[in-house]
Amino acid sequence: MRILSKSKLLAYRQCPKRLWLEVHRPDLREDSAATQAVFKVGHQVGEIARRLYDPKEEGALVELRKEGLQAAFNRTTELLRSSQPIFEAGFASGGAMAFADIMLPLRKQDRVFWRMVEVKSSTGVKEYHRDDTAVQAFVARGAGVPLASIAIAHIDRDWVYPGAEKYQGLLKESDLTEEAFGRQDEVKTWISEAQGVVALTNEPPIATGRHCGDPYECGFLEYCQSKEKQAKYPVAWLPRVQSRQLKSLIEEGGVRDMRNVPDDLLNERQRRVKEHTLAGTIFFDAEGAKFSLKGHEPPAFFLDFETIYFAVPIWKGTRPYQQIPFQFSVHSISPKAELAHEPFLDLSGDDPSWKLAEALIKACGEVGPVFVYNAAFETTRINELADRYPQLKRPLLAINARIFDLLRVAEQNYYNPIQQGSWSIKSVLPAIAPDLSYEALEGVQDGGMAMEAYAEAVHPQTAGARKDQIREQLLAYCCLDTFAMVRLWKFFVGLTPA
Repeated sequence: MRILSKSKLLAYRQCPKRLWLEVHRPDLREDSAATQAVFKVGHQVGEIARRLYDPKEEGALVELRKEGLQAAFNRTTELLRSSQPIFEAGFASGGAMAFADIMLPLRKQDRVFWRMVEVKSSTGVKEYHRDDTAVQAFVARGAGVPLASIAIAHIDRDWVYPGAEKYQGLLKESDLTEEAFGRQDEVKTWISEAQGVVALTNEPPIATGRHCGDPYECGFLEYCQSKEKQAKYPVAWLPRVQSRQLKSLIEEGGVRDMRNVPDDLLNERQRRVKEHTLAGTIFFDAEGAKFSLKGHEPPAFFLDFETIYFAVPIWKGTRPYQQIPFQFSVHSISPKAELAHEPFLDLSGDDPSWKLAEALIKACGEVGPVFVYNAAFETTRINELADRYPQLKRPLLAINARIFDLLRVAEQNYYNPIQQGSWSIKSVLPAIAPDLSYEALEGVQDGGMAMEAYAEAVHPQTAGARKDQIREQLLAYCCLDTFAMVRLWKFFVGLTPA
């Protein structure tokens, strides 16, 4: 019988086919950049947790990769006879194995019991964390560990970093002992069923669906989709599927093609997408778009931010996962139709917020609409800057009062089938201004890549020549974001042909 790791059991809980592939065809797995980033953040939070739970540095680390599986189990057994914190302690029992992030000794009446803490980079306890602790508790107790309690330590989103590498308060605990200890029979069932899946000669015939991204993105999705007949007009192109009936039709009824979705289950925008996608025609309410923009004539400004966030803050006065703008691009059009561009980019490695806020106020002037694409993002960032810097609050909020969302104009008045149900600027731009392309950019082509590039640029070990290269790439990317808005605005007001 194969001993299954906790991660394999959680893979089974998500999808039996995923478990089978994890065991028999791991070569088919392709983790996205987003998934790899999550792993990286988890490792970083784990390192901080060790410092917080072992401030005197008295603990011992079990290094699986260096020691090997059986040696890790043996060393854990030895360490459990001591009374020092243990990190990555390994256990095996009942056909499963698990490694605990943190084990803390508790002495009661001359006996040592253990408190287990599982560290997560999320800002709260998620449902699959409950399965996680149930498995951990089952395996540890089955291995004879006198486990007193088990908790999830997750990030406190409201905590503010005081600076000077002081991270006390970053993590907060949620005790799950009673729940985890009470699920022993469930875990036994999972292990038994998972063992049955692993023993299969062929992969289980499970179709792709919502479970492929819930609770986390599956690295086998592309492989599984390649084995399925793809719909000509996928229901995934229907925007904002929220009604219970439509969700049921898709998720439980197995409907994959828009042609098989009754119109009476669709809202106006979804019917528009279906109609024009099937017909291969473009919807454009030119008069409606022009009317939406009436009264918002030049001088006009077009604003976009690039931001970075850290699970473990590095700048004093910031919170975990707070979006910190490090760059903006502002294109402007004068009443005489003159186009100008004002960029800002801070790669010093210091908190860029104050300098950016000052530069933003100057770049946006005092009158005229400030066009953005998806206003909630920019207005939230500006509100946060205003809260951090009261002396700049009035001019910053004055910018917010002038913001106008071009996304709403696009959603209400335009649709081209090549958008595939999306109104992101990267989906709309090829339809309206096909001569502009994000794919033609070097190095940075989306927001995720911009964050990665920024993090590399501000790293102390990054060479000057590489930093200069990243600077040019970031400037080009953010510039295209706002120039794209200029082109969309001209199209919607009728300055370029439909």
